Amino acid sequence: MADQHTPRSLIVTLYGAYGRSSGGGGEPMPVASLVRLLAAVGVDAPSVRSSVSRLKRRGLLVAARTTRGAAGYALSEDARQLLDDGDRRIYEHPMPRLSDGWVLAVFSVPEAERSKRHLLRSRLARLGFGTAAPGVWIAPARLYEETRHTLERLQLAPYVDLFRGEHLGFAATAEAVARWWDLAAIAKQHEEFLDRHEPVLRAWTAARGASSTPSASPEDAYRDYLPALDSWRRLPYADPGLPAELLPEDWPGVRSAEVFAALHARLRDAGAEFVRDEA
Repeated sequence: MADQHTPRSLIVTLYGAYGRSSGGGGEPMPVASLVRLLAAVGVDAPSVRSSVSRLKRRGLLVAARTTRGAAGYALSEDARQLLDDGDRRIYEHPMPRLSDGWVLAVFSVPEAERSKRHLLRSRLARLGFGTAAPGVWIAPARLYEETRHTLERLQLAPYVDLFRGEHLGFAATAEAVARWWDLAAIAKQHEEFLDRHEPVLRAWTAARGASSTPSASPEDAYRDYLPALDSWRRLPYADPGLPAELLPEDWPGVRSAEVFAALHARLRDAGAEFVRDEA
């Protein structure tokens, strides 16, 4: 997981965690608040401002006034759709079944538009698809809706046909999966997440056990939760969530999901108090 915790990534993570109301929109965040909130996790003000400008150019943030009239930034409609789709990956940990089947993306892009071919391949890879054959990509069937949203948002849908199906051979499905995805590389990402964030969970667990009236400091909770979420939110995209019978024994993804779920349950709401105070 190289390039961890870049300013742009942390800003997106901040909006995803605390910049949306239950209805999806959320109050625009003043620039001054963004500077203070990112300073708490080690990002300086110039980096925040330049990153916000890049996110605005990419269409993820839009300039908006807060209810108090301060200049700030809110999520664009595309960004909200992106984050809403991501919620299902990041916070829900379903038990995948082999009987659920697969979604296939079959595409053909004219040579004159090969830049779109590169974009299509990179987006399918970022969605967690594996490569079954040239121009044929595969993922668990539950990723269909998010895939459709992504391809439509990027105006790539005309180049792709999507199918649902099951694997009928000739190789055993577990053998085929090991060709379609680099399982060793995915396992390494889970192990890196555990190396960084399992000690954080142990420290919070020990602190709670040592206190008769345990409570999470909002700032400390925020400082530990935002980087954990920033690390974790990539993993459900690198790891498509394959059925257990198709994975190697002692798959580290099980433990990393447990660690993130425990950190989320313990720190997210306490961190929200710090965000409210700083906003």
